[in-house]
Amino acid sequence: MSIPRPLPQDLRRIASEFGFTLSEADLSEAMPLLEESFAAYDLVSELELPVPPCRWPRGPVVWPQENPLGAWYVQCETKGAPEGRLQGKRIVLKDNILMAGVPMANGSATLAGFVPAEDATVVTRVLEAGGTITGKAVCENFCMTGGSHSAATGPVHNPHRHGYSSGGSSSGCAALLAAGQADMAVGGDQGGSIRIPSSFCGLIGMKPTHGLVPYSGIMPIEATIDHAGPMTRDLHDNALLLQVLAGADGLDPRQQEVRTDDYPAGLARGPAGLRIGLLAEGFGLPGTDPAVAALVQEAAEGLAGQGAETFTVSVPEHLQASSIWTTVVLEGLIRQMMEGNAMGFNWRGRYDVDLMRAHMGWRQRAGELPVVLKLSMLAGQWGLHLGGGTYYAKAQNLARAMRGAYLRCLEKVDVLVMPTTPCTALPLPAADAPLAEIWDRGMRMNASTAPFDITGLPALSVPCGRIDGLPVGMMLVGRPWAEATLYAAAAGIGAMGLYRP
Repeated sequence: MSIPRPLPQDLRRIASEFGFTLSEADLSEAMPLLEESFAAYDLVSELELPVPPCRWPRGPVVWPQENPLGAWYVQCETKGAPEGRLQGKRIVLKDNILMAGVPMANGSATLAGFVPAEDATVVTRVLEAGGTITGKAVCENFCMTGGSHSAATGPVHNPHRHGYSSGGSSSGCAALLAAGQADMAVGGDQGGSIRIPSSFCGLIGMKPTHGLVPYSGIMPIEATIDHAGPMTRDLHDNALLLQVLAGADGLDPRQQEVRTDDYPAGLARGPAGLRIGLLAEGFGLPGTDPAVAALVQEAAEGLAGQGAETFTVSVPEHLQASSIWTTVVLEGLIRQMMEGNAMGFNWRGRYDVDLMRAHMGWRQRAGELPVVLKLSMLAGQWGLHLGGGTYYAKAQNLARAMRGAYLRCLEKVDVLVMPTTPCTALPLPAADAPLAEIWDRGMRMNASTAPFDITGLPALSVPCGRIDGLPVGMMLVGRPWAEATLYAAAAGIGAMGLYRP
């Protein structure tokens, strides 16, 4: 199919956008020369790649009739292999994960009606391992908040207390797990989106080393901070699901020299002999509830009774890391998620062209974008206007230096410990709440989670008790590819009986 050809005024407008002009003579001479390029576009437009067949038949898709938590986006029942590690497990997917034949909106009204034609790698791996995928869980609008009040379908409620946040952006995954409506979930994490809801809902949430779990077929925000990983009620289930998901797929440029391990075996080792570093800056962030800090510290020191050693350590850069993350995500999301129509440019791997087509009309419906995304785009575009990408570039260089600071500390200890979130779950803001409240409830939770997205280090949130009935999360951070060590330390927290499903 031939693409439309530009008129002379179209080329003048494009030239003006680039900052140069075209005379009538220039246009007359250029038009036949450009035709060769346009013919190449014609060929690309005509050629189609075959869509891989779905090995596992899709079950019927059902829009949820009873959804008191607001956590289901769509339900289905797709059974995988007749045997495997995940046999008998009910798995839900965050609704930014592509699954053929099952609608995906990524929490947004602008993508409503989009139905993928292909499965993400994580979907294929879950089904090959014998799991049953029971549906898509609501996620926050374009995954842009740590609260659970921004999805186009409405707020997601915390099962521990209705009217309170379940955390975001993997909000529906956390709520369904905590309510016992699923056994496992595959979530995503760019600034804390697995760990924040796990903390608020009393779950196990693993953000693996950047690239350990392939992100192919998952709608990104920014490739250098995109992570996917397991969320569960049970620690062994979490390690088991990571075992299924981990490993290179040959399609994801985020994956470099991936090293996998036997994650369930880490649980059997337990915390004996581990050096546990309580990160001073992680306990002293502004706005941290002293009761949360005390509970996490008590739990960490309890590991000493199981043969671990505990120390207080310091990484002063931790106080700056979330600002570095902010600069990367603000400019990166504009270039990749918005202007790049979800996929962006300049990488080899799997592009989902159907998703790009579905997303490319967002400008015509920009008024429906969530307020947090609008404000983020304003700030990021101003940064790009001022610096032309130099602030982003400097932030990436600073992030590499900050990774080095954490790694130097991790030469002295095996695991860093701190609160996952500065407080327990907060009330959901009312629909007519002031903008400042809506922003605060969504953006104040990631001061300690975001640093480990920008540095790519593995981070595991485990529940370590409750305050006034609401769960408290402890975050364990390790060296690259050391997820098994984090599970070993977490097994000690579980042995103390500090959390329950």
